[in-house]
Amino acid sequence: DMKRGLFITFEGGDGSGKSTQIGLLTEYMESQGYETVVTREPGGTAISESIRQILLDRNNSSMLPITETMLYAAARAQLVGELIRPSIEQGKVVICDRFLDSSIAYQAYGRNLGDAVQQINSYAIDGLMPDITVYLRIDPGIGRERISGREQDRIEAESEAFHRRVSDGYEALCRLDPDRIISIDASRTIEAIHEEIRGRVDRKIRELGGL
Repeated sequence: DMKRGLFITFEGGDGSGKSTQIGLLTEYMESQGYETVVTREPGGTAISESIRQILLDRNNSSMLPITETMLYAAARAQLVGELIRPSIEQGKVVICDRFLDSSIAYQAYGRNLGDAVQQINSYAIDGLMPDITVYLRIDPGIGRERISGREQDRIEAESEAFHRRVSDGYEALCRLDPDRIISIDASRTIEAIHEEIRGRVDRKIRELGGL
């Protein structure tokens, strides 16, 4: 049994394939006997899901960038306190679709809010950071093509220039924290991507002395 829980997050632009890879990793972790909790941002709790509806509603096009940032942080604070931290303390593997890195990429870079995003979110995460973050790297143009056939939410419907800034933000984060963030080419096959993720997660568990 693991001596402690494990916190894994997935990041990437729209259309990068996060949902598919989260599903595959969850199946793998459960096959290895780990109790796994899968959640998402914004969302994951009743309160956070209510905030999600406000954030992604295309009718809220007049939302200010700072309002957006604070709402994401509020949803995150509730998720960390109600679900993520308690699950880790119980020795579970928590896999979260997006976390703090999304706010840095989308609000600090995409909305040009800079350091304010990190400062606001320091209260939301209360010192909790992922053990490992999987960043699925894809050209924003290709990602947008992948989701072109579905109804897009307020963030997905932003301009290509916005999504380019988001991509730049993710690349900057990868350079700043290469020990935590695994940058993976998301243009490859689903199987190849999963194999790399699985290997890196297994290595992190060994490093933590969890097996």
